[in-house]
Amino acid sequence: MAALHDRPPAVTAVATAVVGALIALVLGLVTFGVQATVHPEAVPLAVAVGPDAPPQLRGVADKLAGAGTAEVTWRVTTPGEARDLLSRQEVYGVLELAPAGATVVLSGAVNPSGTQVAQQVLAGVTQGAGMQAQVLMLNPASAAGRTAPLAASALLWITGLIAGAAFTALARRPNTVSRLVGATTATVLGVAVVAGFFALWDSALPLGWDVLGYLALLAGAFALVQGALLRLLGIRAMALLGPMYLIAPAVAGQVPELLDPVYRALLWSWTPFRFSAEGLRALLNGGSPDTAQVWVFVGMAAVGLAVLLLPKKVLPEKGLAGKEGQPDLADGVVDVRVDQADGLPGAQRQHTA
Repeated sequence: MAALHDRPPAVTAVATAVVGALIALVLGLVTFGVQATVHPEAVPLAVAVGPDAPPQLRGVADKLAGAGTAEVTWRVTTPGEARDLLSRQEVYGVLELAPAGATVVLSGAVNPSGTQVAQQVLAGVTQGAGMQAQVLMLNPASAAGRTAPLAASALLWITGLIAGAAFTALARRPNTVSRLVGATTATVLGVAVVAGFFALWDSALPLGWDVLGYLALLAGAFALVQGALLRLLGIRAMALLGPMYLIAPAVAGQVPELLDPVYRALLWSWTPFRFSAEGLRALLNGGSPDTAQVWVFVGMAAVGLAVLLLPKKVLPEKGLAGKEGQPDLADGVVDVRVDQADGLPGAQRQHTA
């Protein structure tokens, strides 16, 4: 079968145009398509009434809960329980009703997209009821604090990605040690870059050992997984790893209740960026990551390390990284022999006296 560059230029032009359109289709679906289909569905909110509140306020709370729509779900509880739900991010906002007035309670530890929707809905509810509501922000976060979790995830991913791709393209005789040295160096430098940005953007952002350790876990997991795929697929792994960088802000930047169900199931459910961003957001607000937000990256690092440590002979001979019948160029040097028909000395030609 003739290679594409051996075909007529017109055929090549059509084929490359089709490839460009397919790439645009995929990227449009996983990036702009996510943002274009954002719509609230079952956004969790709470309405809180104290145990000693007059019956009229209890009636307002019950009426709100009974008038729930497809866009919003309500939980009726007490102020203390509602704030506890908010701290665990089981609700994105609280409307506290008291004889002295209403209070909209939000939290800077919640994903900003969820907080924004909650504030809009709760403000509309209070205005519709003819009430004046104060806004109380718990764990207030600066613009840098709201941006940092997702930005750190993307920057750590791109650090390992560029480092691994450049190593794959430039290294002549890579081995396991050199790959591990590259992953370790990318991890350390990536964390240093992110920590420097944190200090530059907002000096109040915490940079204790818990935050730095979590950043190192993320960076190490990313670099090891990327290195493993690049070892298996060669530079072609960039076709998988590159688009994932574009998915990060589009998908992980949203709460699941705002995503179209298809995107929620196919992208948000598994993307590691949502775990990294939410875990880091918790640390920056004085909390700690959930178990899943740690073990996901421990598992990624373990799998990536295992692939990098696999001896070359264990990999399939018709490897994904190398051509059929040839050793993997990423792991060794191909024995090049010169055809004796060319009149040049062959690799195994015997010399006679």
